[in-house]
Amino acid sequence: MGDAAGSWAEDLDLIRAAASAAGEVAMGFFGKSPEVWYKNENRSPVSAADFAANEKLAQMLRAARPNYGWLSEETEDDAARLGCETLFVVDPIDGTRAFIAGLDTWCVSVAVVHRAVPVAGVLVAPALGEDFWAAAGAGAWKNGKAISVSAPVRGARLQLAAPEDIVSRFEPGFRAGVERIRHVPSLAYRLAMIADGRIDGTLVKKNSHDWDLAAADIILAEAGGQLVGLEGRPLAYNRETVAHDTLCAASAEVLPHLLANLTRI
Repeated sequence: MGDAAGSWAEDLDLIRAAASAAGEVAMGFFGKSPEVWYKNENRSPVSAADFAANEKLAQMLRAARPNYGWLSEETEDDAARLGCETLFVVDPIDGTRAFIAGLDTWCVSVAVVHRAVPVAGVLVAPALGEDFWAAAGAGAWKNGKAISVSAPVRGARLQLAAPEDIVSRFEPGFRAGVERIRHVPSLAYRLAMIADGRIDGTLVKKNSHDWDLAAADIILAEAGGQLVGLEGRPLAYNRETVAHDTLCAASAEVLPHLLANLTRI
């Protein structure tokens, strides 16, 4: 692996170690019917594994960087993070529904965000034996090998992870060149699939959150892709509101074509 640029190498090492440890904690619950609760109006599930992995991340990261802010899906939000130039953005298990169902497409997501931009990110998918990581200027990596987005093949259909109701709004001619892949419950993992060239892009419905996106965002960016809003602008993190509108992610080559067909949504 190349060295992380600037001062983020030590932070990358730290979050890789913490995410790996949290993944081991989560695996202790995987396939063992952990206790599950439901939260918010969407009845999103959260399991005992989410809380245990979150505790492990908090223990390791907050102790090592007490001056960093903290934003986690499973920790009550503290507005003090808004005054922090740098913070950890964490989802202890991204893809909780898959985890509960015994499916292996879930991951631990940890990012370092500096001045609203991710500068280091890690996704650990222990049930798959996959680790992704990246830092600003240092490339994107999976299990120790550099990864990059795919190059479109003339005449081949674009492989997209996308809801049917969004795909159906493409122009018929463009839609004919799109193939929807089977649903992947973890949004972070879907973005990682673009980063390592397995799919060409994804469309994300409104109301994803910083913790779903930040780590995968820098991994995708360092692999040659982009995650943007429908107006084409990159995301800003650590705002007062951490939810996002409809998003699009793809390689730099594919993205303009997707955005051009999404302007009517």
